[in-house]
Amino acid sequence: MIDWIHAGPALTAAFLASLVECVEAATIVLAVGTVRGWRSALVGMAAGLALLIALVVVLGPALGIVPLTVLQLVIGVLLLLFGLSWLRKAVLRAARVMPLHDERRAFAATTTALGAIAPAASGGWDTVAVATTFKAMVLEGIEVVFIVLSVGAAHQMIVPASLGAAAAGVAVALAALVLRRPLARVPENTLKFSVGVLLASFGAFWIGEGLGFHWPGADLSILGLAGGFLILSSVTVVALRTEALRARTVKEI
Repeated sequence: MIDWIHAGPALTAAFLASLVECVEAATIVLAVGTVRGWRSALVGMAAGLALLIALVVVLGPALGIVPLTVLQLVIGVLLLLFGLSWLRKAVLRAARVMPLHDERRAFAATTTALGAIAPAASGGWDTVAVATTFKAMVLEGIEVVFIVLSVGAAHQMIVPASLGAAAAGVAVALAALVLRRPLARVPENTLKFSVGVLLASFGAFWIGEGLGFHWPGADLSILGLAGGFLILSSVTVVALRTEALRARTVKEI
């Protein structure tokens, strides 16, 4: 039976990470469906989704044969690096050093590019539309698969993590179906910031577990680690903004 109190962090991390990736994938699917037709766009999307589900189904149980300490160390290092990578981009965007990701601009660019390509039909299917949505689902979803397997494997939380990812996918799909336009109002950078904090916290926690460190509060210490990463990242954002403002002031003088 699933302990939902301990499953909460894994479910939340998978949900938030999937929300970010699903929004980006939905933008491409909407663009393809609008320009090339919904039939082929949805077929490509379904094929990509089926491949991602197959990866989780096949790789999830396979990770169970790896010794737990080895699994915790390897996944911990990968999650820490992955989380810090997301945090780095989110911090730079929050500090306005990097531009924010614009879903409306991505939608416009995709529709323009697709509109310039001549129809490539095969047996009644638009192969360009199928290939584009399939690639979008796989490229955006492979990160979700990695996160689901990583946050779920070390403590047999594959099912809660998968449910979190599925819930995000359903939420984004329903929103896109109702609005029929890019989900530009989703605070994507805030979500990436949150996911980066959670993944880095999971990574640090499991590295400690793999090395035999006994965390005070057991799994609840993940919240303390998350607070530490959040504070450090927020301080970095303020420092970068201050430095950027100082540089602009000096340049104007």
